[in-house]
Parts: sequence; structure tokens; C-alpha cells
Amino acid sequence: MPVLVFCIIISFMLYLFYKTKYFRTNRPMEKGWLAGKSAMALGVFVALFGANQFFLELSTARIIVGVLFILFGGASIFNGFRQYKHFSPLAVEEAEAYKTM
Repeated sequence: MPVLVFCIIISFMLYLFYKTKYFRTNRPMEKGWLAGKSAMALGVFVALFGANQFFLELSTARIIVGVLFILFGGASIFNGFRQYKHFSPLAVEEAEAYKTM
């Protein structure tokens, strides 16, 4: 399915984008915030990759792998969102503190 493949590629590119921003920053709260965003992007990538397995030739192994990928991707999205939500106000405070320096 071309739409899923396009979304898979976009989510992987977002993961790489956020991960490079994570390694380039020196601010600890911003690092946590970006780690949450990259975890969500990676979770979307893995979940969509698992969903894409159902549109290919179906076999028992492919269904099991697809379900596992969807579950692991969903868990990564959930944990990434919790991390993003936790670090978002802290990153804003940190950015304001760095701005006033």
C-alpha cells in the first residue's frame, strides 16, 4: 500500500531529524523533550511497518510479526508521549532561562 509506505518513510525521516537534534543540543531538558518526540516517531514507524505486513501475502508468521510490531510501536508511542508531556514545560522554562542569560 503506497500510502503506508509513504507514511513509514516520513516517520523514519522525522525520527532521524529529532535524533540528530537530540545529539546536537546541550540542554538536558530539551534533550528529554526531543527524546520523547523521537520515541514517538520511531513508534509510529514500527507500528506502520507492522500494519503494512497485513497488506502483503498473509501467513501465520507475518501476522504474528505484524501484531508484535504494532504492539511495540504503540508502547513506544505511549511512552514517548508521556516523556514529551513531562519534559515540555521543563524545556520551555529552560529555554526562557537560557534566553535571559
